[in-house]
Amino acid sequence: MKNWLLFTCFLLVAGCSGGKKTLDENVWTLQPVRKLDDYNPVLEPDGKAQFYCPILKKNVRWEEKDVFNPTAVVKDGWVWMLYRAEDKIGQYAGTSRIGLAKSRDGLVFRKNTIPVLYPDNDPMKTFEWEGGCEDPRVVKREDGLYVMTYTAYDGKTARLCVASSSDLVSWKKHGLVMTDVRYRDLWSKSGAIVCELKDGEVIARKIKGKYQMYWGDTDIFMATSDDLITWAPVEDKKKKLVSVLSPRAGYFDSKLVEPGPFALLRKEGILLLYNSANDAKKGDKTLPDMSYSVGQALFSENKPAKLIARASRYTLHPDRPYEKSGQVSNVCFLEGMVWHNSRWLLYYGTADSKIAVAECK
Repeated sequence: MKNWLLFTCFLLVAGCSGGKKTLDENVWTLQPVRKLDDYNPVLEPDGKAQFYCPILKKNVRWEEKDVFNPTAVVKDGWVWMLYRAEDKIGQYAGTSRIGLAKSRDGLVFRKNTIPVLYPDNDPMKTFEWEGGCEDPRVVKREDGLYVMTYTAYDGKTARLCVASSSDLVSWKKHGLVMTDVRYRDLWSKSGAIVCELKDGEVIARKIKGKYQMYWGDTDIFMATSDDLITWAPVEDKKKKLVSVLSPRAGYFDSKLVEPGPFALLRKEGILLLYNSANDAKKGDKTLPDMSYSVGQALFSENKPAKLIARASRYTLHPDRPYEKSGQVSNVCFLEGMVWHNSRWLLYYGTADSKIAVAECK
């Protein structure tokens, strides 16, 4: 009798303390995500487009080599895509500039003939030349201002930067995100700001009086801001950066993780779609080494640095020819997401060479 009572108590305790509750991935993730093969790739390089480079003082074929890593927003009923484009001139695999394309349906795009953000003879030249301006992400503030996070690359260090615009065409550079002398020369990329879908429009959203941003490309860290322009990194009590998401052994994201498009505030929490690379030795054995796939993670709304759940499988991975072969093989790199015609459209770079789209209804 005594043994039976002890066994019963053990079962009760085990049942009540069964560890952290696992959220059903079918509830909080965006799914199913489907690649739109009839339209892909939606954007490819243009060897004829020319732009007068103010630094080189000559015309360059600014998107001759590759186009990839796009962001997107909906404005006036159109999908506006801002994307990274490379020429063939620089010593760092080509200088990058940010181009612009528009689409009524989000599937067939018409490009602007010249870039809208690029290295110039301005105070940012020392950070942007000659690697260029890379990997934009754009969100809209409640007052209508568009804010872009992008990467400046001088050939040695990548640094996260901020620019703003009222029309998505003319951009004002505001400088580095990491202005603290401790982080000024820190390799920093990929700024994904928390937003919400409000009346059919994606708008940057403050949480506890601050805008929140996920950033980084080894682990994922955080920063906060009052205005989306000036940012402060989130630190612990020892004044160290707080890592909120790290690579996982045995999974598709075993090598590195970095944010995708804006983070989406939903009723379950803050949904972050993130890019990741695989380590063939300690990661997913079914994927090639350094294969880039897209994952999903959920953070607490009240504590944006607190990870609640993480999907066990990738959402997108390279399995199409234009995703497997290109400047960098085996890459699906997501940076753009819009709510358009009652569905999510996801825009991603393929093999660092072209741009493709997927949908989630």
